[in-house]
Amino acid sequence: MDASCLCWFLLVSPCDSTSSKAAMKLSELVRCPVKVQRCAGRFVQTELIVQIDQRDVVTGDIVIFEPGDLFPGDVRLLSSKHLVVSQSSLTGESMTTEKTADIREDQSTPLLDLRNICFMGTNVVSGSGTGLVVSTGSKTYMSTMFSAIGKKKPPDDFENGVRRISYVLIAVMLVVVTIIVLTDYFTSRSLSGSVLFGISVASALTPQMLPLIVNTSLAKGAVSMARDRCIVKSITAIRDMGSMDVLCIDKTGTLTMNRAIMVNHLDSQGLPKEKVLRFAFLNSYFKTDQKYPLDDAILAYVYTNGYRFQPSKWSKIDEIPFDFIRRRVSVILETESYAEDRNHQFLKRFMVTKGALEEVMKVCSFIEHVDSGEISTLSSEDYQRILCIAEEVSNEGLRTIGVAIKRLKLQNSNGSMANDEDFESDMVFLGLVTFFDPPKDSAKQALWLLAEKGVKAKVLTGDSLSLAIRVCKEVGIKTTHVTTGPELELLSQDTFHETVKRATVLARLTPTQKLRVVQSLQTVGKHVVGFLGDGVNDSLALDAANVGISVDSGVSVAKDFADIILLEKDLNVLVAGVEQGRLTFGNTMKYLKMSVIANVGSVISLLIATLVLQYEPLTAKQLLTQNFLYSVGQIAIPWDKMEEDYVKTPQRWSRKGLPLFILWNGPVCTICDVATLVFLCFYYQATTLEDNKFFHSAWFIEGLLMQTLIIHLIRTEKIPFIQEVASWPVICSTVVISAIGIAILYTPIGEVMGFVYLPLSYFGFLVVLFVGYFSVGQVVKRLYIFVYKRWL
Repeated sequence: MDASCLCWFLLVSPCDSTSSKAAMKLSELVRCPVKVQRCAGRFVQTELIVQIDQRDVVTGDIVIFEPGDLFPGDVRLLSSKHLVVSQSSLTGESMTTEKTADIREDQSTPLLDLRNICFMGTNVVSGSGTGLVVSTGSKTYMSTMFSAIGKKKPPDDFENGVRRISYVLIAVMLVVVTIIVLTDYFTSRSLSGSVLFGISVASALTPQMLPLIVNTSLAKGAVSMARDRCIVKSITAIRDMGSMDVLCIDKTGTLTMNRAIMVNHLDSQGLPKEKVLRFAFLNSYFKTDQKYPLDDAILAYVYTNGYRFQPSKWSKIDEIPFDFIRRRVSVILETESYAEDRNHQFLKRFMVTKGALEEVMKVCSFIEHVDSGEISTLSSEDYQRILCIAEEVSNEGLRTIGVAIKRLKLQNSNGSMANDEDFESDMVFLGLVTFFDPPKDSAKQALWLLAEKGVKAKVLTGDSLSLAIRVCKEVGIKTTHVTTGPELELLSQDTFHETVKRATVLARLTPTQKLRVVQSLQTVGKHVVGFLGDGVNDSLALDAANVGISVDSGVSVAKDFADIILLEKDLNVLVAGVEQGRLTFGNTMKYLKMSVIANVGSVISLLIATLVLQYEPLTAKQLLTQNFLYSVGQIAIPWDKMEEDYVKTPQRWSRKGLPLFILWNGPVCTICDVATLVFLCFYYQATTLEDNKFFHSAWFIEGLLMQTLIIHLIRTEKIPFIQEVASWPVICSTVVISAIGIAILYTPIGEVMGFVYLPLSYFGFLVVLFVGYFSVGQVVKRLYIFVYKRWL
């Protein structure tokens, strides 16, 4: 570091520290005042309304809240007036919730559905009220819900498997190296040389490139997914995606487009009528307060279907804007009309209202029979019939709004009388309009591709069951087994796990229920679970899942706990991620199995040769050079390809898989090494200490070529070089490392290392040896696959 950089560092560091302290002090000055009703007075208690900071609110306080206020704790309502609360911070759903103090809830009612309880972190949208604080701080529902979040995940099967095999290699190392060191010492009487040779043997037994291969494979996968507009926060999640066999999906915005499309316009009999659509269109066209997605859907439906309602012949007089108490919007319109003789022109004035069906029907006293044009009094039978139609539509997963009109007298509607709420009364009910949040075009194809690759999809949503079933049918998810959060709460532990195992659609779930479902799939079902969600209510499940997936438009807390963030809500990116994860897992297992087999076989062969020859088969520097060249040659493995059948099924670490693989395939390497030992001893008579340079050279070349070529036998179930050929980086690596190893013998470096030239007859023997090795190895491979039904 030069002097200028040092001075800059010394000057800036104190400033950064000072600014941080200043920011902390400023944050302490920020207060969120809450109106609280408290008693004061030493002798005579007087009730006072005071403002205190929300951090000073305690259990037992009576708080007073108005629109915009945040609840400082969990509150039991004492009084309420048109109170509407947003619980999106807990449920993730944008819809508001009506709360009232004058209600007695049933014990089976889900916690977040309680209408007389308001939770910390939620806010008042409209209305007012008072409430008793029943819990604050760490005892609130939100705090207990997130108390277990953010803890370090336990090691997965792959990490545990690598740890176990490491312990086995250490045990083998201690036994074999001890025998080799003692044998070499009793023959050479050189303790330092024997110890050095033992250390080199221990080094040869260690798969040194494992961290590099694993991290390179994962990093390569992360770069590949980044090209698909997918940010990988935790690269180990790519490997877990290769093992994932269950994907839990939150419906909103993931399977659907998260926008409304108009479906139909029905009269009071449930039949499509154009008049209902006309007045719904006029309301949406002329309203100016705020355009909602439903208005855009109505306008789009009219324009795309060729209706000509001629809004230019209408003029707007006034408007009663939408609010969360009335949940409807009204506009007063005027149009010109002609008498029957077409000679006299006069004006007609209407109030057109649309909004929540129940709220629209509250202000209706009459109903129009669109077929006959007759207007009659809205009877209780009419009321029930309309509600039944709305329920049937809702069961199909559609959303409904009501439409009503009122003919106004010109002299009674001058000025701005629309500001009077009583003006919306004695209206004529026309019908209802239905909407649907359509599934994405890519969702069905992506889910089909995931199912082809062995990944089952389960929908975990806070929406209604009927809506979830409608969407799932559209995208091809089976709905034969469905359940809801309230139903799960009533089940015993065993029944709960069985229901979660069978169900494909789970609706009306709270955040903690989503967490329980994920944990049940992991612990009881033994599944590797991915969870895709974007709301605060998904954070618990995102943190618990093996692979947490969120989207860039999700809330901050969801993205914080996600392992992977999708820049676009497209499930096809996950299909590519699953394939990349299995490719990463497969290449990692190639190296791990190949290196363990080659290293263990090589070390056992060294032990046998040391006992037979009574001297070192290779010197320490020769063994380390051989190991170095072999390790460098394996760097190309992350760029290898996998067979198509391999990426079609989830890949998981098998606890018994690697030990059995070693027991079956390890002896093949040792047999080839022993064959080389026998050939050198009997054909070339290289058994004396004077011939050790020739033996060292021959053993060096055979061991290096064996360890370099073994990747081609291990990497595929098929016959190498005939039915399946490795990727060009692996082929190039094999050729280059083999050429370097052979060339060393004929260079000055070879002389320094104690090598000598080898005759061509020995290379002819190696060709025969490796043909035999691949033949025997292929037979063992087929037997292994026949017995265990898998290879890598």
